[in-house]
Amino acid sequence: MSSENSSAETTVVHLVRHGEVHNPDGVLYGRRAGYHLSELGRKMADRVAEQLADRDITHVVASPLERAQETAAPIAKSHNLSLDTDERLIEAANVFEGKTFGVGDGALRKPANWVHLTNPFRPSWGEPYMDQVVRMMAALNAARDAARGHEAVCVSHQLPIWIVRSFVERRRLWHDPRRRQCTLASLTTFTYQDDRIVSVGYSEPARDLVPPHLLAGAKPVKGKSKAFGA
Repeated sequence: MSSENSSAETTVVHLVRHGEVHNPDGVLYGRRAGYHLSELGRKMADRVAEQLADRDITHVVASPLERAQETAAPIAKSHNLSLDTDERLIEAANVFEGKTFGVGDGALRKPANWVHLTNPFRPSWGEPYMDQVVRMMAALNAARDAARGHEAVCVSHQLPIWIVRSFVERRRLWHDPRRRQCTLASLTTFTYQDDRIVSVGYSEPARDLVPPHLLAGAKPVKGKSKAFGA
């Protein structure tokens, strides 16, 4: 994607993944309430706020889940802005919420789970990918409209961020979760000219704080599912 109209109004929307979550039981928490940032996650949130402190941000909005709200709070504070909530930024629904579903935990050997694993292209275990695209694009465009000519921050979750980026970059939506380029506290940045997205960028301001097994492309570690940091 490239710019062709230098006179167009430029607006930037940063789609931020939340920081690390306190999850001692190692469950797939999904949309469940009560999962807050860990101490390390709060450091990640502060790092993102520092990274964005000098940007022309006029609008900050987050998923209603606690981990997203807590990641967005220092960003809004550093720009003296109120923090808005957009339900469309929420985590993808998943039938395995509340369960452990990681490498070596035997989840794939349980017959009760097989009915949910029949179609990886939709996917059969959760919210359809195209449903995620529709709501996330609507949230991005709403943030664009709220920050016309400036910059906005939207705090969301790994899967919906990766899916909407894949859609914009015209990649297939079904994928290997281990290959998502969307680590904790990362920024996926959409640049608009008027109403059209002309570029997508990616950065990891808190990369040095992210546990190695949660980085994109990392080899899975038994007992430490990447899904836990969703």
